[in-house]
Amino acid sequence: MVVLRQGDYVWMDSSTGVPIGAEVRVSQSGQIQLVDDQGKEHKVKKQDSSLKHMHASSINGVDDMIRLGDLNEAGLLRNLLIRHREGTIYTYTGSILVAVNPYHLLPIYTPEQVQLYTNRRLGELPPHVFAIADSCFFNMRRSRQDQCCIISGESGAGKTESTKLMLQFLAAVSGQQSWIEQQVLEANPILEAFGNAKTIRNDNSSRFGKYIDIQFSKGGAIEGARIEQYLLEKSRVCRQAQEERNYHIFYYMLMGMQAEQKKMLCLSNAVKYNYLNMGKCTSCEGRDDVKEYAHFCSAMKILTFTKNDSWEIHKLLAAILHLGNIDFEATISNNLEGCDIITSTHFKMAAQLLEVDIKTLETSLTQRSFMTNRESVSKPLSSDQASDGRDAFVKAIYGRLFVWIVEKINSTIFKPPSEESNDTRNSIGLLDIFGFENFKQNSFEQLCINFANEQLQQFFVKHVFKMEQEEYANENIVWKHIDYIDNQGTLDVLASKPLNILSLIDEESHFPKGTDTTLLQKMHNCHEKSRVYIPPKNSHDKTFGIEHFAGPVYYDSKGFLEKNRDALSSDLIMLVETSTNKLLKQIFHSDLINVKSNANPNMITSKNSLHQMTDTKKRVPTLCGQFRQSLDSLMKTLTACQPYFIRCIKPNDFKKPMLFDRELCLRQLRYLGMMETIRIRKAGYPIRHTFQQFLDRYRVLLNSVICDPKKESAKACSESICKNVLSDGDDWKIGKTKVFLKDFHDTMLELKRDKALNENALIIQKVLRGYKHRKQFLKQRSAAVVVQKYWRRHKDRKLDKVVQLGYARLQATVRSRQLARQYELERKAALLLQAQIHSYFTRKEWMQMKAAIILLQAHVRGMHARKTVQNMKKEAILLQERRAEELDALERQKKVEEVLHQKREEEADKQSEPINNQKKKRDPFFGFLPSLGGFIPNKRPGADDLHRFNELIQGNVQRCQQMVDEVTDAVDSMMKAMDDTMMDHKDRVLKLFKKNGTVNKNSKLKHKNQT
Repeated sequence: MVVLRQGDYVWMDSSTGVPIGAEVRVSQSGQIQLVDDQGKEHKVKKQDSSLKHMHASSINGVDDMIRLGDLNEAGLLRNLLIRHREGTIYTYTGSILVAVNPYHLLPIYTPEQVQLYTNRRLGELPPHVFAIADSCFFNMRRSRQDQCCIISGESGAGKTESTKLMLQFLAAVSGQQSWIEQQVLEANPILEAFGNAKTIRNDNSSRFGKYIDIQFSKGGAIEGARIEQYLLEKSRVCRQAQEERNYHIFYYMLMGMQAEQKKMLCLSNAVKYNYLNMGKCTSCEGRDDVKEYAHFCSAMKILTFTKNDSWEIHKLLAAILHLGNIDFEATISNNLEGCDIITSTHFKMAAQLLEVDIKTLETSLTQRSFMTNRESVSKPLSSDQASDGRDAFVKAIYGRLFVWIVEKINSTIFKPPSEESNDTRNSIGLLDIFGFENFKQNSFEQLCINFANEQLQQFFVKHVFKMEQEEYANENIVWKHIDYIDNQGTLDVLASKPLNILSLIDEESHFPKGTDTTLLQKMHNCHEKSRVYIPPKNSHDKTFGIEHFAGPVYYDSKGFLEKNRDALSSDLIMLVETSTNKLLKQIFHSDLINVKSNANPNMITSKNSLHQMTDTKKRVPTLCGQFRQSLDSLMKTLTACQPYFIRCIKPNDFKKPMLFDRELCLRQLRYLGMMETIRIRKAGYPIRHTFQQFLDRYRVLLNSVICDPKKESAKACSESICKNVLSDGDDWKIGKTKVFLKDFHDTMLELKRDKALNENALIIQKVLRGYKHRKQFLKQRSAAVVVQKYWRRHKDRKLDKVVQLGYARLQATVRSRQLARQYELERKAALLLQAQIHSYFTRKEWMQMKAAIILLQAHVRGMHARKTVQNMKKEAILLQERRAEELDALERQKKVEEVLHQKREEEADKQSEPINNQKKKRDPFFGFLPSLGGFIPNKRPGADDLHRFNELIQGNVQRCQQMVDEVTDAVDSMMKAMDDTMMDHKDRVLKLFKKNGTVNKNSKLKHKNQT
């Protein structure tokens, strides 16, 4: 009996048969209601026996579904539902990652997240695809063993995105940041453009399988990569279902190419091409074809595709589109059904782009030739047969072009190790292959795709269930057998048993008269009693069913043999031989060689077309045979690696975020075997090491005191490590040859190992640093002793030099004082002598100058005196004569009237002035003396003449007195100048003595007095 309370969580029955979680709520009226995980309300009684309490671990969900308390389908489903609503799309199942497609971008793939998950153990951080990638990288470097990651799930579950995220992480953690890493990453856009398309279930569905083998150096750097492609869906080039598109590259090209290039290729919109408009869908929501085309072109450059390569690829793609628009018109000639090509620009442009003759192209598409015993016969084709032949030619071009592009990428990113190099490479393989498909109408491609998924499921079952439980039994591990769904029976019917379905398809394809109907009859006869094979409902029904691990799938047998033969007529191959397009001939290189080597190509007819007859000794490989061969090679590669699994879950069929379809997810969980996986992972021991490997790895955790590895066996040492580190209570086992551990044991051992290594490293560092510092100390001490010795010697020498210098200075001081004293005495004597000599010469010079001056003055004064006396004498004589003349003149002119006398005196004055001036010019020095000749009259002068003569004498006396005064002033100034010269000479003598320091105060005073 269950007691319900507010807020409790319970399990309640649902229509799907799997219980659904519900929350207990109590209304205001007190009635109990249950609100299930889908939001629906249910009224129940307080005591309902069908309700069961939910375990606490199932309420909020857990990171690892092994830890679920409710270990059933309902618990798994609700755990994924709760985490999906919270935006947590990743969940662990041991070391297996379950990823639910969110259908929108999440901010959990940033460089910070890459750094966060680098070098971490699985389980330390929340589940993430980066954690699986890091675990692959870590185990590859630790065990030196190749790793692989198998990413599986339905179409639209997110396998391609998970593969790209793994590549992104591995390129980041390799640490090299080289060009090869960028090239490996940029290979994906090219492969997606040519190999992915929009389907009903997925906007970016991979229509081929690829295995990317990334090779690493010993240091963990990416050395190169190689890509293997599997089973490209070539039929999509010619036909698409409703709401589906052709391959992305066609839409990229039409939307992103420049107008000039499109004009050269005669291209227009996607709606105008039959191959692109069959599904009535030319656009894809959420995809920008222009932007994707730019990314595609950039990736082509990075992967060393030349401009010519890119242009040739575009030419072939454009030729495919033009070929798809060719129409055939039915005709009847000679009672034979035939057809003609309706002339159009598309047909002409296709021939121009393929670089073939237009008539040859027309003949190859409308006729088939085959060899009889004697001659070659041509047969016209009906319009349907011609359309099928045209489609086969288009599929051959696209398929071989895709293979050539993959090989071109591999030649760029894969560099095989040189023979001289001894470095071994390890690799991590990423398998991104088409998911399980079940459409309304399934054909040959779906059978091959589902066969590949059956192989991968068997690999998963074998690795997780079969090999694990067999190993437990061989190692004598106590183990309770867990039942699981084994799909080996389906593989037996499809490919393993004699007369299996794929063998029957191959066999029927080689029969000339084999048809789809005969194939269906043979399958019915051979597998009628098998539970895996589902026969047609009636004789007219051409569908058969296969019970796959994911459920029954019904296939339409129409076209099986045609698609399996994948044959191309020799006419079309010879058409390629005549082409001048180098790329076209290059991608058909192997076909051209086969045609040339076959001297008698025979052709047979089938219901729809004529097929080339093959020699019984050497059969042409069919598409199914090639696919099985490549798939077997892939399985061998995976078997040699340590596998990791990522199981992708598609939450709904509508590609909408935050929508969780319980029935769809439950079906995926069931056929993925997640319930059995959880049980075996929970009860089993996924981590296994041989004793020697375990001891080599965790030797640092061994206590050598308890167990000495030199004396004890590796098994005993391994058991001792487990007891010391994991304790006896933990669920770990010791087998015959191996140690069996849980996932958390491996994490615990790695953490303890890292801790012990760090501690031991610290001890080693301490010892080495101590040794290093001791050695350095001894070296420094020895150097210090040497330095001290030399320093002391240097110090003593320096002190001795100081003492010697002191004595030298003392001697120098004494000697300098003696010399100074002697110098002072000599200096004083020299000064005294200098003073006496200077004073003597000064006095002598002064006396000479004084005598010269006196002599000069005497002569000058004598000269002036003599001149004055002479002048005075002359003037006295002249005066007497003039007075006598005046007396005579007065006597004779007494009677002259007074007026006439005045007039004559004025005239006499006027005449005397020029005469005096003329005399002055002749003799400037004695000019003041009158010219006696002019004034001595011939006759006795009168009174007027005496009067005038008197005035002249007085004027000359005054001028003579003036000249005497001027001479006196000149002599005085000359004497003053001589005195100044003597004083100046005295001052120069004193300055000279002062400069030499020979003049003292007494000598100065003495000299002054003498001066």
